[in-house]
Amino acid sequence: MQLLFIADPIASFKISKDTTFAMMREAQARGHIIWVCEAADLHWRGGAPTLAADAAPVTAVCRRIELNGASSGHDWYRVLDQRPLALRDVDAVLMRKDPPFDSEYFYATHLLQQAEREGAAVFNSPRALRDHPEKLAILEFPQFITPTLVSRRAAEIKAFYAEHGDVILKPLDGMGGTGIFRLRQQADGSPDPNLNVVIETLTANGATTIMAQRFVPAIAQGDKRVLLIDGEPVPYCLARIPQGGETRGNLAAGGRGVAQPLSDTDWTIARALGPVLAARGLLLVGIDIIGDRLTEINVTSPTCFQEITQQSGCDVAARFISALEGAVARRRH
Repeated sequence: MQLLFIADPIASFKISKDTTFAMMREAQARGHIIWVCEAADLHWRGGAPTLAADAAPVTAVCRRIELNGASSGHDWYRVLDQRPLALRDVDAVLMRKDPPFDSEYFYATHLLQQAEREGAAVFNSPRALRDHPEKLAILEFPQFITPTLVSRRAAEIKAFYAEHGDVILKPLDGMGGTGIFRLRQQADGSPDPNLNVVIETLTANGATTIMAQRFVPAIAQGDKRVLLIDGEPVPYCLARIPQGGETRGNLAAGGRGVAQPLSDTDWTIARALGPVLAARGLLLVGIDIIGDRLTEINVTSPTCFQEITQQSGCDVAARFISALEGAVARRRH
């Protein structure tokens, strides 16, 4: 197969842990051809006074690369070819651009959806990417989440804080633990002295909607990343454990990643969400679970393949490429 990866600049990859690199490595080992581009390379042209069928398909200036077997460093690939490529002319397009899900990402999903109309196979589905914002997607599954508020109104946020006494506030467009605050009542019952300034900062004085959640003490045992591949849970997760007094377990915030088997609760949540999300065109999903509570549903570029594989022996990239091959084969028939 010919695979096109839409990603951040590949020269910036930290290949010792990058999940997109792990996908590429497994795909090449199976004989698949690897193409790469960035979201900025996508373009479409049409609307001339000719038949609609004469419109040019969604195209990107792409590079065909070959991995050289390196496991670290920057010189891990060589470019074999570079040319414009219509997305419908490859067997699968993998959208692996990292968040934030900003206006440019949004526009890219519309170009990818146009490519689908022209015959391209895009994973994850661009419509599903738009329909599942990673913080808000959990609202569909209230039976699994901790008490949660979504609002931009300071009065509602303060009332939520007063009710629960220990809460997490976070922006809806953050990643890697950025912009997350924990607010707790003081020992004498008085409010956190930073309450007002944190709310004002995160909401931009009421202009921006945020999420508040009751603090889950089980974060001390890790923020678990559970991977769903074509609706099926990977049997090992990566527990990202906060270090040095941190509240956040994110690896980008200094958390320590420990692979471990899924708990009974992890299996229950994963099996409930997996078929629903897979049916919507989400081939790869990373759900985050703290204790027994679902906290996020990540669909843009879920990670942790290499950490889980290295520590557990469960080859996550092999599972994913097999699922991708199956999805492409089903589509052809």
